[in-house]
Amino acid sequence: MQDPLVYLNGDMTPLSEAKIPVLDRGFIFGDGVYEVVPMYGRKMFRAKQHLARLSRSLDSIGIPNPHSEQEWLALVDKVAAAFPADDQLIYLQVTRGVAKRGHAFPKEVTPTVFIMTNPLTLPSAQAREQGVSCVSLEDRRWLRCEIKSVSLLGNVLAAQHAAENEAVEAIQFRDGFLTEASASNVWIVKDGQLLAPPKDNLILEGIRYGLLEELCERGGIAFTSRRIPREEVFAADEVLLTSASKEVLPVVSIDGQRIGDGKPGPVFRKLYAAYQEAKKA
Repeated sequence: MQDPLVYLNGDMTPLSEAKIPVLDRGFIFGDGVYEVVPMYGRKMFRAKQHLARLSRSLDSIGIPNPHSEQEWLALVDKVAAAFPADDQLIYLQVTRGVAKRGHAFPKEVTPTVFIMTNPLTLPSAQAREQGVSCVSLEDRRWLRCEIKSVSLLGNVLAAQHAAENEAVEAIQFRDGFLTEASASNVWIVKDGQLLAPPKDNLILEGIRYGLLEELCERGGIAFTSRRIPREEVFAADEVLLTSASKEVLPVVSIDGQRIGDGKPGPVFRKLYAAYQEAKKA
């Protein structure tokens, strides 16, 4: 679909015709937040968790949530219904709105609300079966990574570093400890145990973070959240990426160094299978 319908500030309009004023604070300052929600068979996956995170991000930067949960769901359904694909990737964005340029928050401004969708493209069977390569990078982003902010220049630069090195992701470290990749959470497996960085201000708590905790509990996989030194990542039996569009993806090398035996491991396979069952449910 070359010119899909999108939602912008109360109206459904073709994407090519959607316009915002140049003084929108999302354009001028990156003053806004967003959410990306996968949809399978035209049903949002873990919608409640995604909308809760959107609400947390809005609260964190002092933007009033312009819609209730039910209103958000209805708007998403409206945009999704106008799109031909059953599996979609929904994008929601809220900025502080349009105001004269000034750093401090303007008063009595109406938030800008934008919703669009695209086909959901998942990793290939080859990527899942053979694993993917990543590169490492020092994490130089700001210290409020728990906010899903539209100010993504740090992530963009990390993703470009990965692209220039023909890697799927850039796995980041701050002061020698694992944080996250440019657009994914990162997990390691050692001796059958899944480990993840703590949920703090240094990472965005992906919706799959909570999901994998649940899947580990159901599947009898030990799980620990703690700071993970760089050397533990390179010595791991398995490294995994998770995101809305990657689902669960195995990493078999970082900076050209083989992870484990260089093949997707048993914990990945178990979690991937459990993820597919969660989608069906």
